[in-house]
Amino acid sequence: MKYIVTYSSKYGSTKKYAQWIAEELSCDMEEIKKIDVKTLRTYDVVIHGGGLYAGGLSGIKRLIKLYPSISDKKVIVFSCGLANPESQKNIEHIEHALSKVIPPEMYQSILQFHFRGGIDYSKLGFVHKAMMWMLCRTMRKKGYDHLNAEDKLMLDTYGKQIDFSDKTTITPLINCAKQNSQLES
Repeated sequence: MKYIVTYSSKYGSTKKYAQWIAEELSCDMEEIKKIDVKTLRTYDVVIHGGGLYAGGLSGIKRLIKLYPSISDKKVIVFSCGLANPESQKNIEHIEHALSKVIPPEMYQSILQFHFRGGIDYSKLGFVHKAMMWMLCRTMRKKGYDHLNAEDKLMLDTYGKQIDFSDKTTITPLINCAKQNSQLES
């Protein structure tokens, strides 16, 4: 099997996961904006990772554009964001948002994995800083005691740097990528 990991990363967490996956699979890795159909066609398994930003997945528009030419390949998509992927509610929210963006025939055939990244407020662009400020402001209005543990952590670390990245969480994706059938997961 020949693998490639493509990614789109603004602040580095998604790229870190892409590097870990590429190392584990001993395969090529490239930013999705630099990849073309001819190159992708030479691989058996295409793995794309993107950061989650306000429900969107970075690089997904490019993957959707390329997908008709690689629909016969095993395609795996992973997201990287602040939401804890151990929470079923968070997974459902992420997958619901992705199902609105990805065409149904593609959505049904791709395999999805979700990882937790980090945030460094000093590196955020204006728009993302404003979004985080508004989110934290809304949480503060609810009252700290009425928040769940994840929201409390978000407030406690607001304006700081925190990294939840965990290399061990890629194991299910690696195992899935190595399986022969596109439908196995």
